[in-house]
Amino acid sequence: MNQKFTYFYGNAVWSILGKWFDSSATRMPASELDAQCIDWMRAIPFILLHLSCFAVIWTGWSPVAVVTAIALYALRMFAITGFYHRYFSHRAFKTSRSTQLIFAILGASAVQRGPLWWAAHHRQHHAHADQGTDPHSPGQHGFWWSHMAWFLTKGNFHTQGERIRDLSRYPELRFLDRYDVLVPLLLAMVLFAVGESLAWLAPDLGTNGLQMLTWGFAISTVALYHVTFTINSMAHTIGSRRYPTKDDSRNNLLLAILTFGEGWHNNHHHYPGSARQGFFWWEIDITYYVLALLERIGLIWDLRPVPEKIKRLGETS
Repeated sequence: MNQKFTYFYGNAVWSILGKWFDSSATRMPASELDAQCIDWMRAIPFILLHLSCFAVIWTGWSPVAVVTAIALYALRMFAITGFYHRYFSHRAFKTSRSTQLIFAILGASAVQRGPLWWAAHHRQHHAHADQGTDPHSPGQHGFWWSHMAWFLTKGNFHTQGERIRDLSRYPELRFLDRYDVLVPLLLAMVLFAVGESLAWLAPDLGTNGLQMLTWGFAISTVALYHVTFTINSMAHTIGSRRYPTKDDSRNNLLLAILTFGEGWHNNHHHYPGSARQGFFWWEIDITYYVLALLERIGLIWDLRPVPEKIKRLGETS
């Protein structure tokens, strides 16, 4: 009896772990996937990551841990906004396959799934913005649903392959998409190892493995989560509208600063193909400034500009 229990219990555990580590472990027909049903088993790591931020009560803080958290926030925010969004989703510029892979890995470290999943759902958003089939419209589904509940559902878990055929021809991107938890786990392990090494080699810094893990991974990632998510929720509810788009997109200066330029969301929905979302010089777009620097040193090229007629329309509206 005990052997049978151990066998079935072990299989159940491996089945759950398989779903966490391999996004293709469960394949169900679309007709059987409830887009409104939260997959609580898959949501457990997301919940635990938020709870792990409270470990700061015991680990404390140090300048090196806080700086690490800020640096990883900035680096991963750029990878999401510059590459997951403007490159993979909209193909707003060109780059080499190796640079594409490097920033796909950096984007994957933000724990926002793989580049193919991210781009496919974002393309669906633009195709049906603020309509019933938009997976994260606050007007259709409510604020908290658009902010974070939508991607925890069974119906929105799988990558919509038909939307990203241009990207799915790369096996390395398919690998990152399938095993999307691998890069975040490696980042967490490196942060812990660095913290423990510093505790031994430079004890005056006042850090250790758990502290670096708490600040560099948990706090930094959760902050990155919710700032990124505001573009789905707040950038469709709060702000100004320069262009009369068919959706509810808004321009919001605060969100633009926090997200390195994504807050110029009404601009973006009016002309999504541009690498620049802050259309005018006074609209801060940090992501675009970094992309322009990468273009200057030759890592990317053919940044798609905002057409002059679009600028003129914005100045007179």
